[in-house]
Amino acid sequence: MMTIEFYSTKHEYGEFSNFAAFGFHMDGHWYRTSEHYFQAMKFEDPDYQERIRETKSPMIAARLGRSRKIKIRSDWEEVKIDVMRTAVRAKIMEHEELQELLLGTGDEPIVEAAGRDYFWGIGKDGSGKNWLGKILMEVRSELQAKIKT
Repeated sequence: MMTIEFYSTKHEYGEFSNFAAFGFHMDGHWYRTSEHYFQAMKFEDPDYQERIRETKSPMIAARLGRSRKIKIRSDWEEVKIDVMRTAVRAKIMEHEELQELLLGTGDEPIVEAAGRDYFWGIGKDGSGKNWLGKILMEVRSELQAKIKT
């Protein structure tokens, strides 16, 4: 079995990165990347959400999302995986080429090879939780199930 690894948008499978430029519509808004959506959803303040949504780059969206000058929502730890699942699903479903790329990974494991991220990625030593990879595999299963019906 071959593991599908992604991290940088410049490398193979970089389209799976939250920084990849595949925008989508959600709740009447356009989000440039899944990173924009994820970071905006950390906050209840609609003006701050909008500031994140409108920023030009996912790097800036991430920086704004990591700021604690604005209070994050109290249930963030409970909902962040579902928020990421919503973002990834919306991004994949809005772009046929992403659906094809994801389906093309077959049943191989998908991991975010993020050396410093032990929650969304696998971390430096491979012991991370890989939640982003797990979500991509969930969405892939949904797509595979649709094809079979």
